[in-house]
Amino acid sequence: MSFIHKLPYEWQVGLRYTRAGKGSSERGGNGFISFISLISVAGIALGVAALIIVLSVMNGFQKQVTDRMLSVLAHIEVFDASGSMPDWQAKAKEAIRNPAVRGAAPFVETQGLLLRDGVMRPSVVRGVLPGVEDQVSSVAQQVRAGSFDALKPGSFNIVLGYALARALGVGLGDKVTMVLAQGQITPAGIVPRTRSFNVAGIFEAGHFDFDATLAFVHVEDAQRLERLPAPSGLRLRIANMREAPEVAAELKKTMSGDLTLRDWPKLNANWYAAVQTEKKMMFIILTLIIAVAAFNLVSSLVMTVTDKQPDIAILRTLGSSPASIMKIFMIQGAVVGLLGTLAGVGMGVGVALNIDVIVPFIERLLGVEFLSKDIYVFSTVPSDLHWPDVYIIGIVSVLLSFAATLYPSWAASRVKPAEALRYE
Repeated sequence: MSFIHKLPYEWQVGLRYTRAGKGSSERGGNGFISFISLISVAGIALGVAALIIVLSVMNGFQKQVTDRMLSVLAHIEVFDASGSMPDWQAKAKEAIRNPAVRGAAPFVETQGLLLRDGVMRPSVVRGVLPGVEDQVSSVAQQVRAGSFDALKPGSFNIVLGYALARALGVGLGDKVTMVLAQGQITPAGIVPRTRSFNVAGIFEAGHFDFDATLAFVHVEDAQRLERLPAPSGLRLRIANMREAPEVAAELKKTMSGDLTLRDWPKLNANWYAAVQTEKKMMFIILTLIIAVAAFNLVSSLVMTVTDKQPDIAILRTLGSSPASIMKIFMIQGAVVGLLGTLAGVGMGVGVALNIDVIVPFIERLLGVEFLSKDIYVFSTVPSDLHWPDVYIIGIVSVLLSFAATLYPSWAASRVKPAEALRYE
């Protein structure tokens, strides 16, 4: 005896109704109902697949942007309450004792205006130590012209982002004037402090906000500009950037001194919150596609209930309870929803994992380019599949499908045998 024959009769009848309609002209079934059920399965599958693919692409873009941001930003920044950190080497050793920390480097950060031939651009000037900066960022590998090692103490060399250099119209060997926010008091009043720098390098991080505003100088030169006796603090890189808040909390407890720690989600709170909100809204919008497809089951099951009223009446006369009748049609709808969900998950995961092959194929086939290299930073469509997203989408789809079965199943349980068999 097969597995299905061992199931309760509600399951046997519900599964049989799910398959009903194939060869319906020979058995007197309603092929149109089966067609509607097939459309419901296809609709749920497409909705689930679309949601998985879109969220994976959004995750891919978020990961690409985050990686480019963190190529010049630190995962965690550590500041001393005194305003400077003379013992930064000792603090770096304390931080590296944490197994999650991979590197530490001192820094000084200030804001100012860069001038060149009447052109003025706001900038964030970061003083770094070139010998250890590669432990916390990749900016040295992103230098397109010149050398990051040209940042020597006392040389007052500067490395500019490519967009900032282009806006100022400068190249290697040119001079730019930095105007600092802090002024100096003179007999004539408060006069802005200025300093001339030699352009020793141009980098491209791939993130326009940083390429258009960020500049690097040697940490000792930055200390002179800010009149600090030591670096402002430390920049840390950790093994898993997603664990930055947790690692920062641990370091706060283990490191000595009156320290303030800021992780990268806090440093980029507005951008991070905007991305998360956009992802949630996209999830809600695309879930409506699944909801529409799932509630197509309502019409399919209502038609099935109408078509199967004689069967329902016979089952009732044989002793089936209203709850059993309701269970039959709930099983039928749930199976349709489950089939659609499984098909959609398989399709969505397959596309998300192979989008780097599928998108170029479509571009060659149609002769189009979705992401032009001349306009966008990314020339390929990225994808980053998160399995928790897949699980949540699958569960939501099954729950919506199950909810769609409730009214038709309840209506089936209310069928009166005498009225249903009156004209049979």
